[in-house]
Amino acid sequence: MADKDFKTIEEQLEILRSRGLTINDECQAKDFLLHNNYYRISGYSLTLRKNNVFSKSVAFQNIVDIYHFDHELRHIILQYLEVIEVQMKSVYAYEFTKVHGSVGYLDLNFFTNKTKHKEIIAKAEQQKMSRLPHEAYLKHFVNDLQQDIPLWAYVDLFTISDISFLYSISEQPIKDAVAHTFGLTMNKGASILGSYMHSMTIIRNLCAHGSRIYNRLFEQKPSLNKREKALLMKDSSGNIDNAHFYGFFLVMKRLLSADKFNEMKKSVIALTEKYPFVRMDYYGFRSDWQQKI
Repeated sequence: MADKDFKTIEEQLEILRSRGLTINDECQAKDFLLHNNYYRISGYSLTLRKNNVFSKSVAFQNIVDIYHFDHELRHIILQYLEVIEVQMKSVYAYEFTKVHGSVGYLDLNFFTNKTKHKEIIAKAEQQKMSRLPHEAYLKHFVNDLQQDIPLWAYVDLFTISDISFLYSISEQPIKDAVAHTFGLTMNKGASILGSYMHSMTIIRNLCAHGSRIYNRLFEQKPSLNKREKALLMKDSSGNIDNAHFYGFFLVMKRLLSADKFNEMKKSVIALTEKYPFVRMDYYGFRSDWQQKI
């Protein structure tokens, strides 16, 4: 909007009309603005206007389609990020307890950053006390057995960020073993997995909080190998575009099983067919992405 004064829904619609936006169903537009917030919606219209003037063929429904596409895409991504998160927790707990036992995770000496370890465990302990009245497995260990919770159960208290950080401050042999399970067997496999999990944390936080992925430029770009970089879009000067979501999508391909990734890919393809107006290049996808990955 031109200023920060309060604007009624009707006034918001007038601003959009004055900028050249076609509004075919005013009732629908009012309802959409009321429930989704003018400022939030405006981010989805940036690719449809220049200097605050909409292209002649653009209608309000186009913004709605982009908005719904992004919403549904985030939920698809979250579904498969959960698969990655659960696998990471399970593999890490297995490899760590194989070396240090079921409650070795409480020992500061097994980690390279004691301060960070304390922060992660303190946060998990808060989660434990908050969830204790509602979680049967926590009641069993805390109230019935009155003993420390083994790591394979305790990992459920960690967020994807927590397990990512805990992995990063673990001993190198443990990190290597976890990375090998994910198929990262090269010399720097452990550091690559750490980078991947950091990227997954970024995407997970955005998706979980309903943040826009459409046309978002990421300052923290995912780490890709040469083959993956060759799949990225290029600008007119031949520079690759690793600032959009597609790079993170390629990282998910590395972390998911082939079957799970194909499930996710099919869901995204179905979404593009449901909302044909939405351009995938604003997510960094090349026009031939379906054939190339």
